[in-house]
Amino acid sequence: EELVRDIQRSLINAGNVPSLKNINIEKNKKIKDRSGIDREFDIYWEFEIGGHTYRSVIECKDYSSRVSIEKIDAFISKTNDIPGLNLIYATRTGYQSGAKIKAEQHNIQLLVIRDQQEQDWTDEDGTPYLKTINFNIPFQIPPKIFSFELNIDQEWLKSQNTYTAQSIGNIFKTEKSDSIFICNVNNNERYSIHDLSKLLHKKDNNMKYGENAYTEEIENGHIESADSSIKIKIKGYSCKYMYYRPIANIFQVDFSEQIKAIVEDFITGKKKWVLKNGIVK
Repeated sequence: EELVRDIQRSLINAGNVPSLKNINIEKNKKIKDRSGIDREFDIYWEFEIGGHTYRSVIECKDYSSRVSIEKIDAFISKTNDIPGLNLIYATRTGYQSGAKIKAEQHNIQLLVIRDQQEQDWTDEDGTPYLKTINFNIPFQIPPKIFSFELNIDQEWLKSQNTYTAQSIGNIFKTEKSDSIFICNVNNNERYSIHDLSKLLHKKDNNMKYGENAYTEEIENGHIESADSSIKIKIKGYSCKYMYYRPIANIFQVDFSEQIKAIVEDFITGKKKWVLKNGIVK
C-alpha cells in the first residue's frame, strides 16, 4: 500500500496540473455507504475541479497468482452503494481474462505494479534500450617539479650593491613557491614558481611521461616577491619535473537502478516507468 500510494503521488504530480499538486492521498480510508456501513479502501484521494469533486479508490492486492473475476466482483459489490467513485485495482501478478472483461464492463482501471523485467528494456520492434553507460574519464595530474634552479644575471649582480649571491638565497628561502614570481618583461609574463608546473604543457614541446628537464632563457626578466618590492634580474631558469600518465576514472551509470516500479495498464497495455526520484517516464 505504501508503494502504491507513493507511485500514485508520482503519477499525479507528473500530470503537471496545479490544482492536483497538494492532494492528500490517504491510506486505509473508511467511507460510509448508503446503508451507513463503513467501507475501508487501501488508497483514497479526492480533488475538485470546476466545482465538481472527483473521488478515487485503489484496491491493492499482493496475490501470488493472477486476480480472478471473483475478486473483481467483490470490489464491485463493495463500491456499489458508494456513488461517484473512480475505481482502480492494483496488483503485482496480473489478471485472469474474466477479471479483465468484468473490469472493462464496470469501468475499473486495472493496474499491474511490478518490478522491471528484461523485456521492458526493448521497444516494440525488439530494439534494446540503452541500459548502462560506462564512463572512462582520464584525470591528468599536472607535472610535478622536483628541482628548480635560477640563472642569475651575473653582470647585473656585479653592477649593484643591494644584493649578493648569499643574500638572494636568504631572501627567498623562507618564501613558499606561490610567493616567488618569475617575470618575463618582453613576453609580458608573470607567474609563480608554483604555477609553472601548470604552464609546462605549453612551454615544453618535448614533454614525455616520466622524468623531464626544461630550460628557458629570458632576455629581459627577473624574479620578484609577491608585492614586487624585491626584484632580482635573471637570464632564465631550469627545472626538472615528473610527468605522470593520466589516471583512469571509470564509473558506470546503470539506469535500471533508478527504476522504482513499472506501472502497466492491464487493459490498454500502456506502461509508465516510475523512478526513485519521483519522475515518471
